[in-house]
Amino acid sequence: MEKYMLVFHNVPMVEEVYATMSPEDMQAELAKWDAWIGGIAAQGKFISSDALDPKGKTIRGSKRVITDGPFTEGKELVSGYLLMEAESMDEAVELSYGCPIYDHEGTVEVRRIQVY
Repeated sequence: MEKYMLVFHNVPMVEEVYATMSPEDMQAELAKWDAWIGGIAAQGKFISSDALDPKGKTIRGSKRVITDGPFTEGKELVSGYLLMEAESMDEAVELSYGCPIYDHEGTVEVRRIQVY
């Protein structure tokens, strides 16, 4: 088994949609995520997952210039991640298909964790 990270990218308007959801709608949205992650966990492949705060800092270059971010000109915001195990990239991609982010036109980036 290899480890994979799924990186969740929301389109900027999704944050606005979430902000206007009723508590019941938000609970239903979270239940979709719980069911999807629970399915991966039930297969013994789940390692960890967290949502990320939409605000942060970006440090660039040898002078380590710090700026606020993410930036509004960004097409997609990284909103969270999931670490899991899978037999292959194909399996990791297949497991990503159930992610609720697709319902809001979001993106899942699947990356294998390199072992040196």
